[in-house]
Amino acid sequence: MDTAVDIARQVREGGRTARQVVEEALSAIGARDGELHAFNHVMADEARAAADAIDLRVGKREDPGPLAGVPVALKDNMCTRGVPTTCSSKILEGWRPPYDATVVERLVAAGAVIVGKTNLDEFAMGSSTENSAFGPTRNPHDPTRVPGGSSGGSAAAVAAGMAPLAIGSDTGGSIRQPAALCGVVGVKPTYGRVSRYGLIAFASSLDQIGPFATTVADAALMFEVIAGHDRRDSTSVNEPAPTVLGNLTRGVEGVRVGIISELMEGVAPDVAARVDEAAQALTAAGAKVDSASVPAAIYGLTAYYLIAPAEASSNLARYDGVRYGLRVEKEDITETYLATRAAGFGPEVKRRIMLGTYALSAGYYDAYYVKAQRVRTLIIRDFAVAYNDFDVLLSPTAPTTAFPLGEKTGDPLTMYMSDVCTIPSNLAGDPAMSVPFGTGDDGLPVGVQVLAPSLQEPLMFRVAAAIEAGARELA
Repeated sequence: MDTAVDIARQVREGGRTARQVVEEALSAIGARDGELHAFNHVMADEARAAADAIDLRVGKREDPGPLAGVPVALKDNMCTRGVPTTCSSKILEGWRPPYDATVVERLVAAGAVIVGKTNLDEFAMGSSTENSAFGPTRNPHDPTRVPGGSSGGSAAAVAAGMAPLAIGSDTGGSIRQPAALCGVVGVKPTYGRVSRYGLIAFASSLDQIGPFATTVADAALMFEVIAGHDRRDSTSVNEPAPTVLGNLTRGVEGVRVGIISELMEGVAPDVAARVDEAAQALTAAGAKVDSASVPAAIYGLTAYYLIAPAEASSNLARYDGVRYGLRVEKEDITETYLATRAAGFGPEVKRRIMLGTYALSAGYYDAYYVKAQRVRTLIIRDFAVAYNDFDVLLSPTAPTTAFPLGEKTGDPLTMYMSDVCTIPSNLAGDPAMSVPFGTGDDGLPVGVQVLAPSLQEPLMFRVAAAIEAGARELA
């Protein structure tokens, strides 16, 4: 499939119809989704109707928008009016929201065509998309491997050519880690840069919505569409989306790049080698590369797995069998609550709710939750210090390439380590993105992570574009 930039241009110019593009996407989904299970729900009829409406506008010489006719896949935790939105959980199976998330509104207004809702770890809790109530997603490069998580369905859909663009959410690496494992571009914007209105919450102080794409330019195009202030989200940054796409070719001459030494520890040698090669590509492009330190980053995983479950235990209290979703009737309301949650939530979600409730309980709140928040402050300060010396930072996105299905499901701590490189930027609220850079010794994709100070997405994308160019030269 062509890039999103090319598709939008072709549709606007009349070289292709939006209907032709959508039929190609639906054909690709039909060919591979039975094997990969990237989608929970394919919106074939709705997509065709939307494409026909775009073609009518083009026929009237109207501009449908910057994403004219581009197929987009949505992670199944984005509210989509009248369309099943499940978070891959039995507790929401069949629920149809009465409204659209802000990102959905903006995509449709920009001319995008929504082709379906993608699979994820239940309520976005996982690193492999094996925690879905509807079965795991498989990696398009090797279906015996995981695609990463929690946005594994979105990453797999883009990597398999089912859609040129997809939306994910990133709470501790859930866009960047699957992007790395599937060999696509994945972006976590600055916290508040993209509206969370209509995103079904996991951990509200960490969640952020962002794009998946096959190229940095496509990701930049989608970012410009979905970013910007939204009065319906109280945490939304009150400024318009920055110009990113037009600045990608400005280069990185003189840009100071720091490789985070703490995030290189414990990383597989083949992954570390790709990060070094990406740094060499940046040096060749004129950047100044050196070693950087973010000392508190080594505590990120520990702090995250107290803060995120604590927020989840609060956010998921609303699923009680009364207002929406699954309801298991019992003799009284308390028993109904218990039975509904026991039947509706999967093991990982229950584990995190219990952990979070424990961390917030009287007697443990100061010892665990408050201490984790203090570590979060240390991480924010250490990043700020590092950014005094460097314009952007570099690290692996994931410590390994894609691992086999089932390999880590029996050991939650080993699974959690998959996000060790991505979690720190969620705790800091800063932007970060994963760019494909070659393969590991097993031939599977490796992602390099670019991190930037808050609201510095334009510079982050420029550095990512230079890394992408370096990867092409080595290929």
